[in-house]
Amino acid sequence: MRKFLAIVACKLGRLVGRAVGKGSSLPGKVALKICPDILSRVKLPQHIIAVTGSNGKTSTVEMIAAVLRADGRRVIYNQEGSNQIEGVTTLILTHADLRGRVGADVLLIESDERYAAHTFRYFHPTVFVITNLYRDQLTRNGHPRWVYKALLGAIHDDTTLILNGDDPLSSCFGRGREKVRYFGLGPCDFDTAEPTGAYHDGKYCPVCYAPMTYDYVHFNHIGAFRCTGCGHHKPATDYTATALDLKEGRMTLDGKTEIHLAFSSIYHVYNILAAYAACRTAGVAADTVARTVDRYVLKNGRMQTFRLGRHHGTLLTSKHENSIAYDTNLRYIRQSAAPCSVMVIVDAVSRKYFTSETSWLWDIDFDLLCAPQIQHVYLAGRYCNDLSQRFSFTALDPARWSVHPDIAGAAEAVKASGEEEVYVVTCFSDREKLLALTEKEG
Repeated sequence: MRKFLAIVACKLGRLVGRAVGKGSSLPGKVALKICPDILSRVKLPQHIIAVTGSNGKTSTVEMIAAVLRADGRRVIYNQEGSNQIEGVTTLILTHADLRGRVGADVLLIESDERYAAHTFRYFHPTVFVITNLYRDQLTRNGHPRWVYKALLGAIHDDTTLILNGDDPLSSCFGRGREKVRYFGLGPCDFDTAEPTGAYHDGKYCPVCYAPMTYDYVHFNHIGAFRCTGCGHHKPATDYTATALDLKEGRMTLDGKTEIHLAFSSIYHVYNILAAYAACRTAGVAADTVARTVDRYVLKNGRMQTFRLGRHHGTLLTSKHENSIAYDTNLRYIRQSAAPCSVMVIVDAVSRKYFTSETSWLWDIDFDLLCAPQIQHVYLAGRYCNDLSQRFSFTALDPARWSVHPDIAGAAEAVKASGEEEVYVVTCFSDREKLLALTEKEG
């Protein structure tokens, strides 16, 4: 009876939530109150694919869903991104019948990395993709090694792991396991010899803490690594991207198939790799994957275009409290050859909790904006003075950046100046505040 009541309560809660534009996690929370072990009582699809990691979860899940559907499979996944146990419970029970049978070929789950062990207490994925582990929301998550230990409890012996072989930490999940497949990126013309960024999480081995050496680094500490002590190193990759040309927006998968990138970002490359590896592991033909992800434009809103006065604009969503997300988008802007301006908005640090903690701004490599084509940088939002203090320690000429406490005021300043391309870097919490002031393209 509790199982039945939990399913009904969840379905009713979801209907009400959709009517008011909310309710992706609350119905699941109610169901778990009624029947705490409800996830052990439902009949799930044979194939369960989970995706977790510090960055790229949502984009990777979206592409996996698109590929599997192109292959003719019925897929359900948490499109709204509610990725803790309450949201996952809502997803499952909403798509279950009153007897608890989920009607799908594949259950695809975006999972919060810190709480994955709790989510997968009563069932476990058949395939588990771990995109990466970086410093992310330290106030909430602590150090990546702490997250690594928390995530260990979510990994079952029967699960096939799909890991980023270029990440020294997340690749450690494969140590001592047989059911593991790795994805990675071969040498690129933009590689560096040493890790970059304000901090050096890849400087020491995550296994024995001896110094690490690198054959090449793609960004921050992601690349071909080797420990000078225990020998922990980049593994041979089962799924590999080569011939990456970010300027032309193309790469080759497994030496056979050329993919064109709708978004020429190294992040997008790794998201495609993770999705490709997951779908190939699930038995999808390479040409089906390639046909779907070629020139794939993400639907999750992380990159959007707009018009602001005479300016064409591009919004690049970056997770606040995550310096690698910011660095990647700043590198993308730096690639632009045409004159442009940049707006950086920090008006709310997080959607999930209140904090005025902005020390993470000092981990971001804002010196990437020291490029001749970048004409001006607008620092906007409640924390514009924190941004201003951070920028005072960059090499950027103070005459080329300005401070705007009000986002609308920053937008008006952009409108009043020229007609160059404008890039806006901000987080999910703040992006609608900017988009409300702009016009849609077309």
